[in-house]
Amino acid sequence: MSPASEAVAAFRTVHGGEPAGVWSAPGRVNLIGEHTDYNDGFVLPFALPHRLAAAASPREDGILSVATLGDDGQLQRSGELKIADLAPGTVEGWAAYPAGVAWVLRDQGFTAGADLVIAGDVPSGAGLSSSHALECAVSLALLGLAGLELGTPGDRVPSRSQVARWVQRSENDFVGAPTGLLDQTASLCCTESHVLFLDVRSGEQEQVPFGLADAGLQVLIMDTRTKHSHAEGGYGERRRGTERAAELLEVKALRDVTVEGLDAALGRLPDDLVPLVRHVVTENQRVLEVVELLRAGRLADIGPYLDASHVSMRDDYRISTAELDLAVDSAREAGALGSRMTGGGFGGSAIALVRDADLDGVKAAVEAAYEKAGYRRPRMFTAVPSRGAGRDEV
Repeated sequence: MSPASEAVAAFRTVHGGEPAGVWSAPGRVNLIGEHTDYNDGFVLPFALPHRLAAAASPREDGILSVATLGDDGQLQRSGELKIADLAPGTVEGWAAYPAGVAWVLRDQGFTAGADLVIAGDVPSGAGLSSSHALECAVSLALLGLAGLELGTPGDRVPSRSQVARWVQRSENDFVGAPTGLLDQTASLCCTESHVLFLDVRSGEQEQVPFGLADAGLQVLIMDTRTKHSHAEGGYGERRRGTERAAELLEVKALRDVTVEGLDAALGRLPDDLVPLVRHVVTENQRVLEVVELLRAGRLADIGPYLDASHVSMRDDYRISTAELDLAVDSAREAGALGSRMTGGGFGGSAIALVRDADLDGVKAAVEAAYEKAGYRRPRMFTAVPSRGAGRDEV
């Protein structure tokens, strides 16, 4: 059963009738370009086939009710939330994510209530952006109930980029997680069989072909099952460090530091900021070079850039873990063309670019390495670049 069908079935259970509609949004994998988004840089994500769906119907009383179907098949309910009373700090736990979206949309004039029931298969805590998939699906549902479907004509219909900024605000200001624009934009704007080349500063987007099947390649996702959270301290510390470095270098953002000018810039910084800046500047350059290779159809040649990205995140940004390093190293040793951790770090998932013929061997090697280390068995699956968020027909 698809996430949309599951959400509709759960809605019937909770509310005893049919929803007005169902909207869904995907998780994402970032091929390369980590921690560059909040530095006005470049990112290169693609959408997963895994989605979170929100079945929804309008209410006339200004109340938001949210239920979510857990992995165990059990429904969790938020209780009724009065949209007019929503403010940062008033809602805790998972319900803060849909509540934050309603809070932001309220400021845009969307004050009507709604019944929402959410279901899906994006692994939570795996660094695959399940929270943003949830927020994007809820955004589209609340806008859809107001008669505004993204991509349709109308003066009031927001662009996908505008909705991404609203979702970012809900995450930053309501939930309290200092995330950039990568995850929301990926969930809303990615297309099938492409990676999304996004210039965060300008908002310019390019859908770059990423035909894995034609190249005989697979992207293997290795979920370490060590959960992370953007709302915890390490992510925020890194972001504040890069912002302080930009101030000391007297630039708007680290995007403005070039590879050619990197050594001179590092010489002007205190020791604790040097590795953070080195990562962001070199990671931006890696994104640009990977995009050039993909435009030329040279998918198999991007492996060394994935490897270099992981080393930079491990040694300079210091956001990897023993579990992530083991997944990356064992995948490489078993024949992966390149491998890196993906997402915010401190747990979550790694990816490996693998030839079709080597896939089973790489998976077996990673599992064996985890078993030998005494780690929990990783969850592994291949990722196919998929469509972005939208309304579903059930």
